[in-house]
Amino acid sequence: MKCPFCGHDESKVVDKRETEDQKATRRRRECLKCEKRFTTYERLESTTIMVIKKNETRQQFDRTKILSGLIKACEKRPITMDQIEKAVSEIELEISTSGVKEIKTSDIGELIMDKLKALDDVAYIRFASVYREFADLKSFEAALKTLSKKKKN
Repeated sequence: MKCPFCGHDESKVVDKRETEDQKATRRRRECLKCEKRFTTYERLESTTIMVIKKNETRQQFDRTKILSGLIKACEKRPITMDQIEKAVSEIELEISTSGVKEIKTSDIGELIMDKLKALDDVAYIRFASVYREFADLKSFEAALKTLSKKKKN
């Protein structure tokens, strides 16, 4: 494993743990040259899932796109990276265990919104405003009313 700081080829494993969902192994490594520490994850490579975009083109599923969307939605909110990573892992697990070989971006968006709704209302509204393409204030109000009703139940 190359060091992300100095590019040296050799490192030692300082700590090894399974992730909460038991789907990945987290390794804390230390570079043998610069002695800086970094983390790597080892995941089982599963079958390829294709994502069907709005314009009907297809591309390979990429968990980093979900991660970046969640990070943007949760920016400046009291949500840890561990919570975000856990949500991404849960979404990825749900998709991979569903047995589908193709999934629409709209279905992925709904999974993301469900996770955000449980994490943080503001992050949920931020994501929903982009995902649902809110055009005006009425769209925001409708989303807020829906969120308020679900919180009361």
